[in-house]
Amino acid sequence: MGAGGCRAPFDCSYCACYPASAAACAIATHVSHASLIANSATVRNINRERSTLIRQLVSCSVGLALILTLTGPAVSQSVAGGYLAGQLAASESDFEAAAQYFTKALARDPNSPNLMEGVIVSQLALGRIDRAEPIAKLLEARGLRSQSAQMAIIAGLFAAEDYEAFLARDVEAPGIGPLMDGLLQAWAQVGAGNSDAAMRTFDRIAKEPGLRGFALYHKAMALAGLGKFEEAEAIFSGQTGAPLQQTRRGVIARAEVLSQIGRNDDAVTSIRSAFGPATDPELTRLLTKLEAGETVNFSHITSARDGAAEVFYSVAGALRQDAGADYTLLYGQLAHYLRPNHIDAVLMNAELLESLAQHELANATYKQVPTDHPAFHAAELGRAEVLRRWGKMDAAIEVLEQLAKRFGELAIVHSTLGDVLRQQDRFEPAAAAYDRALERTPDGTRGAWFLHYARAIAYERLKEWPKAEADFRQALALNPGQPQVLNYLGYSLVEKQIKLDEALAMIEEAVTVSPDSGYIVDSLGWVLYRLGRYQDALGPMERAVELMPIDPVVNDHLGDVYWAVGRAREARFQWMRALSFVDPEEIDGEADPDRMRRKLQVGLDQVLKEEGADPLRMADDEG
Repeated sequence: MGAGGCRAPFDCSYCACYPASAAACAIATHVSHASLIANSATVRNINRERSTLIRQLVSCSVGLALILTLTGPAVSQSVAGGYLAGQLAASESDFEAAAQYFTKALARDPNSPNLMEGVIVSQLALGRIDRAEPIAKLLEARGLRSQSAQMAIIAGLFAAEDYEAFLARDVEAPGIGPLMDGLLQAWAQVGAGNSDAAMRTFDRIAKEPGLRGFALYHKAMALAGLGKFEEAEAIFSGQTGAPLQQTRRGVIARAEVLSQIGRNDDAVTSIRSAFGPATDPELTRLLTKLEAGETVNFSHITSARDGAAEVFYSVAGALRQDAGADYTLLYGQLAHYLRPNHIDAVLMNAELLESLAQHELANATYKQVPTDHPAFHAAELGRAEVLRRWGKMDAAIEVLEQLAKRFGELAIVHSTLGDVLRQQDRFEPAAAAYDRALERTPDGTRGAWFLHYARAIAYERLKEWPKAEADFRQALALNPGQPQVLNYLGYSLVEKQIKLDEALAMIEEAVTVSPDSGYIVDSLGWVLYRLGRYQDALGPMERAVELMPIDPVVNDHLGDVYWAVGRAREARFQWMRALSFVDPEEIDGEADPDRMRRKLQVGLDQVLKEEGADPLRMADDEG
């Protein structure tokens, strides 16, 4: 038996710094339409249920007739059909289709607020604020409340740098939300030349529970944008209170501020303190300038319009952990609209689109990052991941191979290439890619454990066990007690029937660390089975099936254990379950449907005999 189903592959993801969850919760309470701000899983469930309902209604003439009745006689069948199709597309985050359906339906019924809202939201999600704004103005002119319409209108005012018009709006009238309205008011005051009023507005927001750090960050950025770098640094450093929570943009902005006041050494120290030895092209470029004594320009804010873009971006960053990606995307797109060179917003929008499975849009968004920008490598890494999830593996590999030629000094490029190659069962070039990644990683780096782990998997699949074992053990030396490594190494040792006591101890330790990991619990049961301890294997295997009820390998394993303890009838039931869960397109996985069918025909004893394996020590058969 192979081991892919029991030795779960690891995932390597990038870490990004965003405001803490507490801040996100505080922000959520200050953004209007709070009902839209929900847990992502909840949003997905709601969308799934809505999608199912709409599909049922669209496919049923009676359902369509019901909708027509509910929407009134003035709505034509074509309008209702367009509305339902738009809703369905929106529920599936297919913004392009939603925009088309809603727009066509609106042309037939130009007075429908629901259709207007649908057009506005879908166009905002696509970043086409210029198409959303005119309809938003129509909706507002009719006195109808719409958060999305306000977002489009306000973005249009800041894009036109018409700050006086924004400030002249009725402060009592609903806007985007108290937090957004307050921050945007402050930036509009900056744009209108009333910086003193702006600072008072920032200070007022800072008094709101949970929003102090958020408001002070924008105050510091505004001060820096006005050339008041000493005052900005006082906020960044915490001289006026507690230091601001460090985000990547905040750290870089502060470094630029420190450089402006002649404190390059402090700027370097702040970057090293925040990021440690890890660098990337953007940080490397900045550090090179600072260490050379060059005065670095403050680039984060050059206008009040940039400030408004930063508001939308930072709110999006706070919301993305707790709100639905489709809702967060609206803020990210508005940030990019107001500041087209806001590359962090571009990257975030691409990631959000990727999480919504909008692969084509995500791919196109990543391509917006210029080739000469220091974040280009990050965009291409993201684009490769999109292509991989899209099923375009060859294209993903091509992107990474080209990236490796240009950014050959970056370990992450080679390790990512290795991951994609390994997923394609191209283990030899994968191992070579991990070699290059390790060559570019300082010795003793704790994070290098996963490189050794990944290369060990490649070696194991290439049947180069001595190399694989050495890498597994090096991974454990760098990250002692890592459950995935313990599980994989222990399982492999048992499969090879060597060092059995150590192998069992490894897997037991892994289970202690990750008791709810179905893969690892399965490994424990399977190891006990392979050691002939069938009764001991029964409990862990049944627990593994509870944790992973539709996994074919785990169910197959339980069937074998049942057979070994004499519960043949239950064994056959589990083999049938396992067979029903096999993905017919998964031809290279551990699940072996032919073997399952053979066991159903002749039993496990005969299969083992046919395979030349040692026989089981069978208990009395109950079936």
